[in-house]
Amino acid sequence: MKRVYFWISGTAGLLLVLFFVFGFHKPREDAQGAQSPGRPQIKVDAFVVQPSVLIDEISVSGSLLAFEEVELKNEVAGRIVKINLPEGEFVKEGALLVKIFDDDLQAGLHKLEAQLEIQKQILQRQSELLKVNGISLNDYEQTVLQIKSLEADIEVEKARIRKTEVLAPFDGVIGLRYVSVGAQVTPSTLLATIRTDSRLKLDFSVPEKYSPVIKPGMKVTFTMYNDDMPHDATVVATERGIDAATRNLRVRAVVGSHSGLLTPGAFANVNLRLNEDTAALMIPTEAIIPREQSKSVIVARNGKARFTPVKTGIRQASLIEVTEGINPGDTVITTGILFLREGAKLSYSTVKTGPL
Repeated sequence: MKRVYFWISGTAGLLLVLFFVFGFHKPREDAQGAQSPGRPQIKVDAFVVQPSVLIDEISVSGSLLAFEEVELKNEVAGRIVKINLPEGEFVKEGALLVKIFDDDLQAGLHKLEAQLEIQKQILQRQSELLKVNGISLNDYEQTVLQIKSLEADIEVEKARIRKTEVLAPFDGVIGLRYVSVGAQVTPSTLLATIRTDSRLKLDFSVPEKYSPVIKPGMKVTFTMYNDDMPHDATVVATERGIDAATRNLRVRAVVGSHSGLLTPGAFANVNLRLNEDTAALMIPTEAIIPREQSKSVIVARNGKARFTPVKTGIRQASLIEVTEGINPGDTVITTGILFLREGAKLSYSTVKTGPL
């Protein structure tokens, strides 16, 4: 019985010793080891925030248009008897471009003019007779009315004749010709196009959120797909409403200078400078820690990591603007942020300052 008692007592004592050794001393040693200065720390990269110039600009697609462009069409149906459509050449405003057969209208005009001349001679004789009461006033007034009616008919006939002529509406260059002499045409027949060659328009669209800053007089630059040389344009008007389908605002600008490389209908890459901030705080995008409904960065405070909520603004290729949360001179951690905890001591690999 004594032997069993000693065996049980010995076993209990051994378990008690093991409990003290592994339950208290071992974790304490691990905790001390974790804080031991001898264990190597994670080295991080940092960036010292300094005010810099931030240009808020966007790039959108646009199209060049002729300042004036018209499809030339005749007003009445008929046969073409004369054409003056020099393809690719300049014509002056009012120049006769196409003539439709009008001999029947010219004959009718001559008939009315002859009738008018006769009525004027009759009126002259009646005016002499009226002075001596050789004719009634009613007959005299009937002749005057007949003259005015003929003059009105003549104006109508001249208007019909003018409709058989297609004139240049403005100074411009003729495009391709689609008809020839002798062709039977209708008002829907396309004869050619005419465009101004001295001035160009630039049409483009911007997202809805930028619409408040787009004003007449705003300067924009653009480049062509086959040339990197920038060209200038000035905004002259905007569509007074947002397109419901695209949520964009349509904008029109006038090109400042004309070049042989600028062709109506060509694609243009438009660059708009919306704002310029000379004291913007820019940090590397990798320093931002996204959260569910907020963002934060790790800022070095007295050599320790401090998680700081921030608000961001404009994003560029590798930088992002911070509008709230940090100040000039703060040191922001850019690498190793997944391994740092609040209050952790910091050991730097590199510290950059100024523009990246």
